[in-house]
This record gives sequence, C-alpha cells and structure tokens, in this order.
Amino acid sequence: MLVVDDNKVIRQLIRVNLELEGFEVVTAADGVECLDLVHRIRPDVITLDVVMPRLGGLETASRLRADPRTRQVPIAVISACTPYEVDAGVSAGVDAFLAKPFDPTELVRMVHRLATGEERPSVEGWSGAGRAGTATG
Repeated sequence: MLVVDDNKVIRQLIRVNLELEGFEVVTAADGVECLDLVHRIRPDVITLDVVMPRLGGLETASRLRADPRTRQVPIAVISACTPYEVDAGVSAGVDAFLAKPFDPTELVRMVHRLATGEERPSVEGWSGAGRAGTATG
C-alpha cells in the first residue's frame, strides 16, 4: 500500500487502520514523493488525497495511468469527493472514492476489494446527488 496525503495526521490514521488489518503501508506527503516511491515499492493499491502541494492527487493519478509500469495499480481517492473531484478522478483513471471524514471500516473494505481485485467500487462513502450509479449507499 502507498498512502499519499499532505496531512500527516490523516496519513497516520490511514496507515494505522490498514496495518491493523495486515497491510504493509508506505506513506508519501504529495504526488511528487508518490511518483518517486512507486517504482521502488510496487504497491498493490495507492490512495491519494486530491489537494496537495507540488503535485495534486488527480494529476498524480493521470501520470500513474500514463506509465505502463503503474497503469494497472488500483487507485483510490480519499478526499472531500466533491462532484468535481469524482468526475475529474474518473477521467484520470481513479478506481474508487472515499469521502473524508471516513469510517475506518469503509477504508479497510475499499482497500481490501481493490487489493484482491474484487469488484471495484466507484464511490465509497460518498452521498452526493446527481450521479446515477456512483453512490454505494
């Protein structure tokens, strides 16, 4: 697992919850650091915040999708998950979304599904309106 968020507290919260479930977790503070680490650690899943310094999550997702070495790695956005972020994330190749603040149980469930290749959710914990078929309820 590679967890990317500029907020240290959020990074640690995600890390602890996933490590308690047996995942090995490496963290990065922004998209630039993510792209530096991704080829060395070869994560099974990457979680990205959207708004980060230097390189945001949506641009990072686009770059990961453009690289043949990371094209197939599942990507989840953990952010506010506004309609714009969801639309732009889908266009960038993001596989799943989890809205902050999130339930740690939903986090673990989403990451487990992505890591095992089970049916990929389009949106987790997002209760926005106007996008048919995206909210998992």
